This record gives sequence, structure tokens and C-alpha cells, in this order.
Amino acid sequence: MSKKKAFALRLNEDMLKAIEKWASDEFRSVNGQIEWILMKGLKEAKREPKRKDE
Repeated sequence: MSKKKAFALRLNEDMLKAIEKWASDEFRSVNGQIEWILMKGLKEAKREPKRKDE
């Protein structure tokens, strides 16, 4: 598993509330939901990171 790096993310309140609700509906943490959204976007754009074993 790759290392995780912490950084600050600024979101408007309405967006954060929507992500919190979505995360709750899918039994994920907000952080997990944001990671999932980002990875989905990377895959759709065909820009997902390469695995170390590839």
C-alpha cells in the first residue's frame, strides 16, 4: 500500500455537507469518499496512477 500524505482541502459548506451525506449513505468516511471520488475521476480520465508492481 502506498504512503498517504496529508494536506488541507478547502470546500464550501454546502459541498462538504453533500459529501458527508453521500459518504454516510455508502458507509464510508468523508476522507474515504473524497478519495473514492478522486480515483473515479482519474480512472474516467484514464490518468489513474500506475501501481508499483507494474
